[in-house]
Parts: sequence; structure tokens; C-alpha cells
Amino acid sequence: MGALISYNDRRIRLEDGESVLDGLLREDQIVPHSCKAGICQSCLMSAARGDIPETAQLGLKPTYKRQGLFLACRCVPDADLTVQLPDAAGLSTSAIVVEKNDLNDAVLQLRLRPVADFDCRPGQYLTLMNPDQIARSYSIANQPAIDGYIELHIRIVPNGAMSGWLRETAGIGDHVTIRGPAGDCFYAADGDGDYPVILAGTGTGLAPLYGIVADALAQGHSGDIRLFHGALQYEDLYFVEDLTELAAGHENFSYQPCVLNGGDSPLYRQGNVEDIVIASLPESKAATRLYLCGAPELVNSLKRKAFLAGLASKHIFADAFLPSKA
Repeated sequence: MGALISYNDRRIRLEDGESVLDGLLREDQIVPHSCKAGICQSCLMSAARGDIPETAQLGLKPTYKRQGLFLACRCVPDADLTVQLPDAAGLSTSAIVVEKNDLNDAVLQLRLRPVADFDCRPGQYLTLMNPDQIARSYSIANQPAIDGYIELHIRIVPNGAMSGWLRETAGIGDHVTIRGPAGDCFYAADGDGDYPVILAGTGTGLAPLYGIVADALAQGHSGDIRLFHGALQYEDLYFVEDLTELAAGHENFSYQPCVLNGGDSPLYRQGNVEDIVIASLPESKAATRLYLCGAPELVNSLKRKAFLAGLASKHIFADAFLPSKA
């Protein structure tokens, strides 16, 4: 048998190889969580007693590590642990819902105004928690420091606990909790900014890419910036007019919507966005920066193909969208 976990006056024996999170959930204990893969950081906990395995702190900020925080989904302890949910101070802040809009039938635009300072970059992601302690991670689609709010694009999942609550229940003025930010998929000016930038994604993977484009243009990036957004059908795309208008106003920015299941049309390019991106890579591949967001299969495949095509691995920035797990 595994270690003995003490939590909320309960003592729970882990099964062999079972994580702290899975053990607590098995016994119907409430712990915020989402991806269960150590990415979203929704399941942060702290250890009041016992040693934390190093693997349970991989990817955490040094300040989190010094506080004894760890990821419950990656914690398989060798010895008994007493754990607790961390003090929200310094980790999370409240935010007010200030606007909701449907971008298409399956994507909700959500704008939040943090009640305290929340330093984040376009393209990073945060963890959003509702009053029922349901947690999900979403990418930042705007420039919060300029706009005064944080914009998220929420994919509406059938029977989704969070997306359903946001669309049907959450109202303007309601409070949610946000934690973060996390992720390295954001624009960072390098030198004169005259290198090519390629951005590709599907679905709500457009959210961080849209934020990165706006940030790069605002910082005066002078090299070519090309954005590819893929969808199964034309109706699944969104922000088409906004991006078309943005491209018309900037000579170095171009926008290419891609539709997999559709006939020839002047509105989009028909085909697999992955194939279209690889075929569109510039000649100066060694200098090109590539940003990828969306389904894990697309992100991982494009990373591999781009690297084999000549892009430097250090110039490929990616955040795959992992689905929440029960």
C-alpha cells in the first residue's frame, strides 16, 4: 500500500502508485483540479508535515517551492504526508465578470477585472475557479495592462461544468477566483525584432495567439507576422473580421483562416492547417519564431515537423490545450 495522507481530519491510505489528488478524490474530498497532468497548477496544495517528492514541484515558481507548495496530481509520496489547501494570499485573487459575449455557437468571450494587481502577459494562461471550486485553465487573449481587464475565450463543452456555468449562470458583477499566470508562450522582443513570426492554432487556441499578435505589433515588431487559424468548418472560426481589419492596418501582419471541411472559397484556404503552415514557412527558418496553441495532437505534430524543417527548438513556443479530467 501507499502512504497515509492526512487531510481535513481524514486519514486516507493511497494505493500503490496513486497520487495525492487521486486518493483524495477517491474519498470524495474537494480539491480544485483540472488537467491532472501537472500543467494547469489548479491542484496546488501545501504540506504541513512530511517530505514532498521533487517531481511534485517540477515547473513551479521558486516562491511556490519555498512555501512548501506542490502539485497534488504529481505527488506520489514515499512516506506519510499531512496536506492542506494553500492560503489563497499571494496565490489567487478575486476578479469580477464585466462582460460576456458569444463569439460563435461554441466560443464564449469572457472579460474579467481583477480586484488586485495581477501581472500577466498576453498568451500566458491562468486558472479560473468558480464558487463551487471547479477549476479550469484559459489563455489570456488581450493586453490586460492596456485594456484594464483580462479577456478569455471559453470553448463551450456539452455538459461542461465550468463552461456551462459561465454561459448559463455567471452574471455581470459576479466574482470568480483567478490564479497564475503560467506558461512561456508570449512575445518577448529579441534584438531588432526583424525576424519572422509564425503563429498557428485551432479553436480557442486563437486566444493566446491573438494576444501575442497584438503585443508584438504594439512593441513595434518589424519582421513578418503570419497567423494561421484552423477550423473544421467556416462557422467554427471567429474574429475573422477583426483579424482581417488588423492585417489591413499593418503591412507586416497577415491572417490566414483555414478550413478542413469546406469547398473552394475566397473567405478561407481549404485544407489541413498543419500542412498549410509547414508549406508556408519562410526561407529564413533558423531565425523564425513559431507559436503554437490548441489541440495537443496538432501542437506536438507541428513542433516536430517544424524542427525537422529547420526551426530551432528554442524558437518554438507552445502551449497545448489539455482537456479537464474527471
